[in-house]
Amino acid sequence: MKTQAYGYAALAMFCLGISPVAQADLKPISDDAMGEVTGQAFMQIENIAGENHDFTRMTLGMDVETRVNVDDIQVGQIDGGTDFSASHLALGHIARANGEVFNGRTYNEGEVIPFEAQRPYIELAEDAQGLAGFRLGFQQARGSMSSHTTSFSGDLPGLKIESAGQVYNAQLFSGVEGAPTNRRATHIGLAPNNPDQLAGCNVSGDLANCAPLTNLRSIIVGDEGAAEGEVAFTDGFFIGFQRDENMAWQSLDGANTISVGKGVFINLPTNMTVDLSQLTGEGVDRLRTHQVDMGTKLF
Repeated sequence: MKTQAYGYAALAMFCLGISPVAQADLKPISDDAMGEVTGQAFMQIENIAGENHDFTRMTLGMDVETRVNVDDIQVGQIDGGTDFSASHLALGHIARANGEVFNGRTYNEGEVIPFEAQRPYIELAEDAQGLAGFRLGFQQARGSMSSHTTSFSGDLPGLKIESAGQVYNAQLFSGVEGAPTNRRATHIGLAPNNPDQLAGCNVSGDLANCAPLTNLRSIIVGDEGAAEGEVAFTDGFFIGFQRDENMAWQSLDGANTISVGKGVFINLPTNMTVDLSQLTGEGVDRLRTHQVDMGTKLF
């Protein structure tokens, strides 16, 4: 695995700022002096009651801008399959040309457009049998994610597909002519607005409404911003690991729940709209993720 990451200057400064020898006298501080001190705890711990589970969420008070490349990743290898399998996974990317705009900022060729992650958290879920699952996520996240994904367990909320002037929700499928699924999906395609009339996965000819996940080479994680083309932070980006079926993680504001299944579940919110003919044809181009530009396809 190769990893390149930027944005850890704060950690380096912290380490370098520790002196090997310290001499000081401890003196009590008055209530008046304490009243003038403001700050934020490095870690916040919350206990949250749920319908079938009790949750403990530990949130770190830190922000990171990063660009990461991972050669291969496989998670949840059990029962003859893999919950999530991808190669050439990347968070963040590099501007391919001068004038590339992301979220209102203009970048020149070769400049890093980072993946932004704020206030990472770890959440544990417990039931009468003990630990039922845990998840890793960010209270705020936005940026690009690129990959060559062959198996995906989770959801892509907000992803739309445009066809013949109509916009539909995207749907994950278990394969060609396979059923809709959010576990170990291999294809993605159209889902009519009526969830009771989901289409099957057809990859052939003029009626193609579905394509391999490998055609979706890059997506932008985030919510729709206030201005056109703007990407707002999302609080829904997480990866969960569950012991049993019928697990429900709460949204961070507590207003909704996200139902997940056994194993690995990746919640990847986006505000992208993809043209169906592009998705089922040459596919969505890959952003530049390496210093040496490998092109818009996969290497």
